[in-house]
Amino acid sequence: MQDLPTSAQLAPAPSASDLPKTERIRHELRRRTLKISAREMVTPQMLRLTLSGPELEGFTSLSPADHIKIILPGEGGEDAMRDYTPRGYDAQTQSLTIDFALHDEGAATLWAKQAQVGDTARMAGPRGSKVISGPIRNWLLIGDESALPSISRRIEELPAGSRVTSLVAVQSAREEQRLVTEATHVALWVHRSDPCDATALAERLAQIILPEGTYVWLAAEASVVKRLREQLIARGHPLPWLTASGYWSAGQVDGGEQEF
Repeated sequence: MQDLPTSAQLAPAPSASDLPKTERIRHELRRRTLKISAREMVTPQMLRLTLSGPELEGFTSLSPADHIKIILPGEGGEDAMRDYTPRGYDAQTQSLTIDFALHDEGAATLWAKQAQVGDTARMAGPRGSKVISGPIRNWLLIGDESALPSISRRIEELPAGSRVTSLVAVQSAREEQRLVTEATHVALWVHRSDPCDATALAERLAQIILPEGTYVWLAAEASVVKRLREQLIARGHPLPWLTASGYWSAGQVDGGEQEF
């Protein structure tokens, strides 16, 4: 069984006052009109669009958990907006990649399925970044398809010497992704058909060792996140070492992110 390293393999734990630091950084909120320059099916249910154009000048995303708004034509001439993670940004080529989990038939999913190279795309944000730093010796990243772009980006951006374990729920082995990182990475995947069923994640999480100095970042459907958060707290995992967010809620078109 692949797990986080045991406490015996780690340096002495930090003192109680030496905790992770969370910094919220505000950005100028700008709307941008871009062109779709590339389209790729990363897996059968994960579509990657690359958005490009000179209006990306000055784009800033300081955290893998940032959100941008994809702006869609709404009813009555009003715009509709949906949150997505900036999967990657290249300032030299002025290109931004966004991954779309095609697990529903919402407005953004339908737009992404129909989008073709050369089409126009509108976006706004991010409005701000939540940057986590401090004496973190291990990361545990837990989520579903909606959180996978953020999880993947963090893993790829971690420097050499970092330790990270990802625990991600997807529909099948065909939805698993291979990530390249300089960090020491253990990839754990569980398969389930119902994205609101936390059982597979909870059972695998129960087997994972949580040594001191482990920061847990958790995002998925809201009810799943609540159950896993309660499980972590019951195990005694300290709240300053945990971020838990409901990225979406079953039955809601766009409830927005909920922090627990």
